[in-house]
Amino acid sequence: MGEAERGDVAPRVRISFWCANGHQTTPSFSTDAGSGVPEQWDCPRCGFPAGQDRDNPPSPTKVEPYKTHLAYVKERRSDADGAAILDEALSNLRDRGLIQ
Repeated sequence: MGEAERGDVAPRVRISFWCANGHQTTPSFSTDAGSGVPEQWDCPRCGFPAGQDRDNPPSPTKVEPYKTHLAYVKERRSDADGAAILDEALSNLRDRGLIQ
C-alpha cells in the first residue's frame, strides 16, 4: 500500500541543519506540528549535534571515556584504604576457617 492509497500527505517544510564538521542535513517536518521543529538535530553522517545556524553550529558533546568498576573504586579509595579493607576481609575469612 503506497502513499497514494493513504490519502493526502500532511504539508511539509524542510529545515536545514549543519554540524561542526560542515555536514548539512535537511529533514522534513509537518507544518501542522507547530513548534515541533527541534533546535538541534543529530547529523546522520558523523553523529554530532547540528543546528540551524550554518555559521555557528553547536559544539560536539564531550565523550567521557569508559571507566571500569575498578577505576571508580580507585577514585574513592586510596591504596592504604584498599589495603586496610583487604586485610579486614582476609581476617574475617581466616576467623571463619575458610582460608589459612
